[in-house]
This record gives sequence, C-alpha cells and structure tokens, in this order.
Amino acid sequence: MEEIRLNKYLSEAGVCSRREADRLIEAGKVLIDGVPAKMGQRVQPGQKVQVGDTILGGEKEEQILLAVYKPPGVICTTDKREKRNIVDYVGYPTRIYPIGRLDKDSEGLILMTNDGSLVNRMMRSTNHHEKEYLVRVNKPVTDAFLQKMASGVRIRKVEKGEVLLDAMTRPCEMEKLGKCSFRIVLTQGLNRQIRRMCETLGYHVEHLKRIRVLNIELKGMKPGTWRKISEREMAELQELLKDSKN
Repeated sequence: MEEIRLNKYLSEAGVCSRREADRLIEAGKVLIDGVPAKMGQRVQPGQKVQVGDTILGGEKEEQILLAVYKPPGVICTTDKREKRNIVDYVGYPTRIYPIGRLDKDSEGLILMTNDGSLVNRMMRSTNHHEKEYLVRVNKPVTDAFLQKMASGVRIRKVEKGEVLLDAMTRPCEMEKLGKCSFRIVLTQGLNRQIRRMCETLGYHVEHLKRIRVLNIELKGMKPGTWRKISEREMAELQELLKDSKN
C-alpha cells in the first residue's frame, strides 16, 4: 500500500464515507498506531488504523487479492445492512472489499482486496483498464447495433427531473457470438453501462456475465466460488498497472 489520505483510506476500506471519516477524525475517534489522528493526515504503509473495534493495516498485513464469481442477487457493497452483501457472502476471515461494482442482476468476475492503493489504480477511469463481458439480449443482434455500440452511445439517467448521468461511452470492442448474443470489452465503468447502452438502442439485456478484468479471468470458476490470485497473475497485473495513476 502506498500512502493515502486517511478519510479516503477509511472510505475505500468500507468503514464509512469520507465525510463521516472526517467527523470521526475530528472527534478523536480514529487512531493511527495508537495515537489520535489529525485532519488531513495520510496513512503510511504498515501503519495500524483503528476506528472503534475495527482495526485496519499493520506491519503483518498481507496483501489479499481474490477473484470471486459473483452470482446474480449478490450486491457489491460493504454495507452490512444489505442481507446479500458480497463481503458476508464471501466470508473471508480478513477484512476485504470489492474493486468496483457488478450490478445485482449480473454475474461473473469481481475482484476483492484489502489494498486501497490497488483499488485506486484499477478504478481510476483515466487508466482505461479492460473489462470483458458476455451478453445476451432480447432480439437479434444486427450489424448496425454492433457498429453503434462499438463507436459509442450517449446514455442518460434522469430521476424526478434531475439528470444524474449524461455521458458518451468510449469506443469499445464488439463481437457477435450468436443470434442474440455478443462479447464486449469496455475501458470505462459507468453505472449499469452495458444495460443502459442497450436500452438506448432499443434492446433489453437478458443475461450479462463479466469474464475478465485486465489479465484476471473467470475461466474454470463456478458461481459462488472464489480463489486467490496466483503469483503469475499478480506479476502480470502489476506490470499492467505500473504506469497507472493512483
């Protein structure tokens, strides 16, 4: 782990929001190596951070990176109020949290870690990291649909008259697999992006599975299982991330 602002560290570890972290720090309820933390303080590698009974970090903390096959219905959140949150579902003995999201109705690969620096480098949109999906829709995939998806689609989300999302998707790789199915490789992660792209073009997603994130693949895994990333995969991943901004 590289040094990181304390409020960001607590937020990415799923302890609380940045705003709540600032409130706890100001109230003297956050300790770094046993000493009350200060506003704006940064966490150094190996330091132990404590908030109530929750302890993060420490010299002996091992970097953990898991590949998890999330089945439909499991929610990619650390919020314990959600009965089917992915943290409880995996039940790993050390505190870990998901890198990004995979919506509730979708299945496939989600990575989980205890390393905030790794999360930053993998999640920053400017780093253009690849994620690959297999998708089935409700009607035949046409050449025009493939071309429009590949060149970029303007997607919008409006609730109660307020525009929450208005973005043009990046060009992406598309391949027709069957009459109503295709493979897509994205380099961005907008909320429910593939579903919104398809809806904009008059299609409805019936099944969506993520099969790859960068060099980590779902291959050979069954729904509900997880595995540790191999040393070879980690070395390849670090090479892919070496120029990524934190």
